[in-house]
Parts: sequence; C-alpha cells; structure tokens
Amino acid sequence: MIPNWLMQRAYLTPDKTALSFEDETWTFIELQERSMQLARKLTANGLTEGQRIALLGRSNADMVFIIHACMLVGLEIVMLNSRLKTKEMEWQLEDSGASVVIVADEMSEAVTDLAVPQLPYSTIERSAEQRFDVQELWTADRTITIMYTSGTTGFPKGVRQTAGNHVSSALSSVLNLGLHDNDVWLCAMPLFHISGFSILVRSVLYGMEVRLYEKFDACRAAQEIRDGSVTRMSAVSLMLGRVLQEFEKDNAMAHPSFQTILAGGGSLPVNYLERAAQRNIPISQTYGMTETSSQTATLAAGDAIRKMGSAGKPLFFNQIKIKGAANARDKGEVLVRGPHVTPGYIGRFADTNPLEDGWLPTGDIGYFDEEGYLYIVDRRSDLIISGGENIYPAEIENVLVAHPNVSEVGVCGQEHSEWGSVPVAFVVATEDVTVEELLLFCEERLAHYKVPKAFRFVEKLPRNASNKLLRRELKEWLD
Repeated sequence: MIPNWLMQRAYLTPDKTALSFEDETWTFIELQERSMQLARKLTANGLTEGQRIALLGRSNADMVFIIHACMLVGLEIVMLNSRLKTKEMEWQLEDSGASVVIVADEMSEAVTDLAVPQLPYSTIERSAEQRFDVQELWTADRTITIMYTSGTTGFPKGVRQTAGNHVSSALSSVLNLGLHDNDVWLCAMPLFHISGFSILVRSVLYGMEVRLYEKFDACRAAQEIRDGSVTRMSAVSLMLGRVLQEFEKDNAMAHPSFQTILAGGGSLPVNYLERAAQRNIPISQTYGMTETSSQTATLAAGDAIRKMGSAGKPLFFNQIKIKGAANARDKGEVLVRGPHVTPGYIGRFADTNPLEDGWLPTGDIGYFDEEGYLYIVDRRSDLIISGGENIYPAEIENVLVAHPNVSEVGVCGQEHSEWGSVPVAFVVATEDVTVEELLLFCEERLAHYKVPKAFRFVEKLPRNASNKLLRRELKEWLD
C-alpha cells in the first residue's frame, strides 16, 4: 500500500514551501487545503472515485490544484496535450472513454464541439462543496494518469501510469540524484508531459518546492540558476541551448548551490556539455519515455564529460538489456524492465501487452560500453524529436494521404540547428496540388510542431520487397 501523497506530505511537513508560481507561494498544508476544497467541488459535480476524466489546462498553479484535487477524489486523469488540434483531442477523448473534460476557461473552445461534456474551472469554482471520504492508502496498481503517445502505427496509445509506477520512478531518481533540504526544482516542462508531471510527484514524495513556469523563459531560468533560487531543472536540448546563450551573454556562472539540469528528450550535442561545464552547470543526461513514467537511465553529472553521449546506467530499481547482445558495444533494441514500466494501455490498445517475456521493447537501438554505460544510437529509427516533442512519421503520413490529390506519403526527420530535427514530407501526387494546399491541410489536422517544414514531390517512394516504406532511404534523399 502507498500513502496518499498529498495527505501524507502535508502531515509530515505542513509548513514547508510546496509550490511557487509567479509571485505567489503555497506551503504543503495550503496546497492540501486548496486541493481538498476543489475535490469537494468536483464531488458536488458528480465525480466519484474510479471515474476517468480528461484534463486540459495551462501549466500554472490552477492546474496543479486541479491535478491534486482529482487525485484526492480518486479519479483517473487523461492528460490532454494543449498543443493538439481539435481532431486529435477528439480521437483521444473517444478512445479514452473520459466522462468529462475539466478545462481551463480560456481553452474551452478547443473542446466546445466535441461529444464529451465540459466542466470549466469557473463552474467548479462556483460549485457547492460536497463531503467525500479521502482514501488514506492507495494500492500500487491504481491508475493515476493516462498520457497519450503516438504509436508506430500512427494511432496514439493511451499509456497507463499507476501509483506504483510514479513512486518507483521518483525513488529511483532520488537515489541517483540525491536530495537536499533546500532543493527547488524549476519546472518549465508542460504538466501534461511525463517530464512535467513527474516533478509534481517528486515534490510531494520528497517534500520539495516546485518553481513552476507556465512557459519556458530562458532569461528568467538563467537568472534563477545564477542567483541560487533554484537547485534543479528539467530541460530538453533546445531549452538547455537557450539557457547557455543567456549565461554566455553575461559571462555568468551557476550558483554554487545549483545541483543539476536533468536533460532528456534526445541526446545532447557535445558542444552543449562542454559549454555547460565552463559555466559550472552540472548536466545529467537521462533516457526514458511515457511508458516508463520518466527516467529509466541517467548519467551522473560527474560523468557528463567522461562519458559524453551516454544516457548513463539504469536507475536503482530498473533493468535494461540489449536484445541479442553478447558483448559490450553490441548494438540492438533496448529492452526495459522494472516497477516503473506501465502495466498497459487503454482504449484501442487495451488488449495489447506492452511487454515481451516481461521486458518492454522500446524500439530504440543502443548498446552498453565496457563499464555498463548505456548509449542510444537511434531514438527509434523513425522517430523525429523536435524541440523535445516526439513526432511519429506515420501519424503525419496518415493525415496527408487522406488528401484527395495524394496517393502516397513518406515522412522523415531533417536535422535542424535550433529544433534538433523537423519533419519533411515526400509526396506522390495523383493530381496537381500545391505546397500551400498541403500545408493548410496539415495545419487544420495536426499540432503545429507536427506539420512538415518542407514538402518534396516525387514519382515514387523507396520500398522493400514486401512493399514496406524505407524511411532510412528518405533521409538519404534529403542530402
């Protein structure tokens, strides 16, 4: 059994700062009181334990309170990506079977025309309060969150993350990174992502303050790292690069109390690691995914230079092996096992077992060196990582091939100096169609970061004997 996170933390350290957002701060007891108030209002709106709801909002204090209120009631929370288009949200809501969408008022237009009922923040605030029984203990297999990740088929998968998954991830992380009384974790990652949500989990388990940003602000983040008001930060490569630029403008150094930037979402350029070292900014590269509730392996900051390019070693409770590897540096698919791994999916993929013989196949290709450090060769052969966002080519292809003047589409990633990689589409057209038409077609159906940044018209696509698209050849065509 697992103690109710917020109730236990408010009992242990009630007066310790839990959350700061803009110019306001809340202690853990204040966070509990506010979240309990909202939980009673949710109950008054007919929401009860075990019910599955969707949540759409901005990464601000209000969303933190709502998240904790949902957990206190015992709801399963489908975390909706606020960057998705209406059609993408519609698919996820239908697939998840969510009974209602709790939505920030300013974002309600995104779900206005959808079949699932809305429950705006303002309606919750105006509601009466209804008492309910708070569970003091949770079972480890209780589903806390559901986050959608695009599958290789192009259809998003709803990944279940349980109380046990989240706790295991948080404990593994702290055993690796350590914990200090004055730790403040800067969260500029979206709360609907596992990277952002996991910081909230660490906060209540560790008794640690979260400094929350609604949007990433490189200048402000750099200042906080310089003056010592934060000790840790999560970032993707793009964010780290911009923070480094701010430091270099002023020839600044990180405050001695700053512990680390936990960097995920793809491998980091060696140049970034070298520049960070010059600014006394410790970097811990990490490897993980939605199915593993964040980190699976992390490179200690002290090894950042010595083991450049490595994702480190598996965290304490986790196991990683390379499929088919007999020796160090043998490459193969990365397989993961541990209590942080999802028990499965929901909706369309509910009957799909994520494990093979007890191991999660990641689709990533990697190897271990002679000292047991993990290196990821490819973040899935087809995956495009753009500014830390995962983009699957099949999802874009499925949209474009629906255009009446398009017969075939192949999508791959092209290297980009700022975003890491951006999608490019190779199109076989049946009739005349312009780039502008295809661009508009995509913009109406895909999140902005998924829209191809270039279209190339070709007579045919490279395929193998079984007629499977060869995306690796598309990458060669880019050159």
